[in-house]
Amino acid sequence: MVELNKIKKSVAWAALKYILPGTIVGVGTGSTVSYFIEALSTIKHLINGVVSSSLYSTNILKKYGIPIYDLNQVNYLPTYIDGADEINADMHMIKGGGAALTQEKIISSVSETFVCIIDESKKVEILGAFPLPIEVIPMACSYVSNELIKLGGIPKYRKNVITDNGNIIIDIHNFKIRDPVAMENRINALAGVVTVGLFTSRTADVVLVGTKFGIDTIKNNH
Repeated sequence: MVELNKIKKSVAWAALKYILPGTIVGVGTGSTVSYFIEALSTIKHLINGVVSSSLYSTNILKKYGIPIYDLNQVNYLPTYIDGADEINADMHMIKGGGAALTQEKIISSVSETFVCIIDESKKVEILGAFPLPIEVIPMACSYVSNELIKLGGIPKYRKNVITDNGNIIIDIHNFKIRDPVAMENRINALAGVVTVGLFTSRTADVVLVGTKFGIDTIKNNH
């Protein structure tokens, strides 16, 4: 565990070179991103501020005294830094382990460059070993769950979690996602689904992979 935290920290600090001085930075959510916020605090005087994807990240950013902007106040977001729960060779991701998937998807869609920071355990051939999170409007819980069963997954309501938007999370277990693009579209089309944690239309532009031997950089040539 100490080794893994060290790797997460090193990959988080490596993301600093993608930050442009005098700009506003998009900040994701998660354990690796928490290390990135710590790194960002060392150059906070060089940036104008950040847009945060979650209350969790906002609280850490405030602790470091980094100015926070509402996305609606921002005209241009050159860089978004976030992690992933799983990523495949096509740069398709599962995100949402921290329940901030909707805001993460919005901010990544607005940003020019999405830099994904992960440790190598997040790289997979087929997405789905990590339970796929879906943000759902509460009244649609049972309808959406039944539809997900038809797709072959085992939906589980994530207990004691309310998203920053006031919704619930359903995680799909036992789900091999062989066509992530089609699956993202299919689940997003269900009435009551706010967002599914599949990121296929907005993939990462750069993936920084922390390993015990150093950082691998993978560029997306999309």
